[in-house]
Amino acid sequence: MTGEELAALIIALFWAILVSFLALALARLAQTLRATSELVTGITEQAVPLLGEASDALRSAHTQLDRVDTITADVAEVTANASALSSTVATAFGGPLVKVAAFSYGVRRAVGLRTADAGRARDASRARTLTGKVLPSARRAARRDRSKD
Repeated sequence: MTGEELAALIIALFWAILVSFLALALARLAQTLRATSELVTGITEQAVPLLGEASDALRSAHTQLDRVDTITADVAEVTANASALSSTVATAFGGPLVKVAAFSYGVRRAVGLRTADAGRARDASRARTLTGKVLPSARRAARRDRSKD
């Protein structure tokens, strides 16, 4: 065997080893691509129904929001009507009711003062003893009545 044949044999052996490693790498790459393809297929099979359900949920939420918008508009209208009614009632009855309340307060106050004066006079006459002196309890009651006024 000559040197050239030996060199050719070494080169052929080197190429055979290189091709074997490349074939092994390509086989593993093919397995990885197959697994990736199966994974993508599985994700696609699961994602499509999820997207459909998400779309249905979004449509349902949109419908509910439309209902809430309608309810909000109705509540705003009711609030405006209640405000208008309140101002109308306040205008129609507010002035006369205030006058009636003030008048009734004045009458109650006057009657109360008159009753208190009569009660004090009665208490003072009862509180006198045979000697004509006023009892201490009657004095305290008279002071209390005066402090209330």
